[in-house]
Amino acid sequence: MSSNSPEVRPIKLGMDTLGERRSPWRDTLWRILHNRSAVVGLIMIGFMLLVALGADIIATHAPNEPMFGKPGEVAPLPRKPPCVPAFGCEEPIHIMGLDQNARDVFSRVVHGSRLSLFVGITVVAFSLTVGVLIGLVAGYFGGWVEDLLMRAMDVLLAFPSLLLAIAIVTILGPGLQNALLAIGIVSVPVYARLARASVLSVKEMEYVTAGRALGAGAGRLMFVNILPNILTPLIVQATLGVGTAVIEAAALSFLGLGAQPPDPEWGQMLSEARALVFTAPHLVFFPGFAITFAVLGFNLLGDGLRDALDPRMRGSN
Repeated sequence: MSSNSPEVRPIKLGMDTLGERRSPWRDTLWRILHNRSAVVGLIMIGFMLLVALGADIIATHAPNEPMFGKPGEVAPLPRKPPCVPAFGCEEPIHIMGLDQNARDVFSRVVHGSRLSLFVGITVVAFSLTVGVLIGLVAGYFGGWVEDLLMRAMDVLLAFPSLLLAIAIVTILGPGLQNALLAIGIVSVPVYARLARASVLSVKEMEYVTAGRALGAGAGRLMFVNILPNILTPLIVQATLGVGTAVIEAAALSFLGLGAQPPDPEWGQMLSEARALVFTAPHLVFFPGFAITFAVLGFNLLGDGLRDALDPRMRGSN
């Protein structure tokens, strides 16, 4: 090429370094990693996952072990304030203090991350699976099937989700498993309605019509042709739903309907310390901050995924 020829540069958006168009998966990953909210949310959730997976190593004590009779412990132990070496604290160190039963708050908060993540992921997995199945069937078949399924979802949506969860747990009995089931049930309509709306906009597409003309059955059309093309809004909603499930599980535990003592669940820890907010504020601050951190991380990731997976943004690039 001559020296006067214009320089050819690769297009950055939607292209790799060689100027070739990236695959849809690579383009989506690029958008997620270049979205500030998504990156911050991923970092926060990654930190929580590391803490949850390494809880047995990170925690300085067993979460349900009182410090009575331990070497170096000096009375009074219950509600002992945080002990930080940088401020001249002597051994033994309890960086988040002790609760009213002389248990290490730091160890309980660390182990609580494992329980809260388990609650959020389990609830979303259950409600997403059931809701998507209902939405697929209702949107694809229509008619009386759609009316029957969606009216049932409307009945569930007519009640405030937390009040309905409380009613279900009251009937089934208090406990973490029943709380998980209750939160999962009240979350199903959200995914069912979202899946149905997406199916209605996709099932008349050319590739679905072509599959139907080639003799594909309803099951193949729903799960092979339609489902992969409606996952984007469901993934975003599921990410936001984890944070919602963590809050609702903490609320049920706070009311004594979820996790039961001595489980190190953040809502249960708040319930035990609710009368000590002025005399021992560290017992309320640390589990409350943990709940806020977890929910904020999933909300930031959900907002970032929504922006990164928005078809209008892909089209503009």
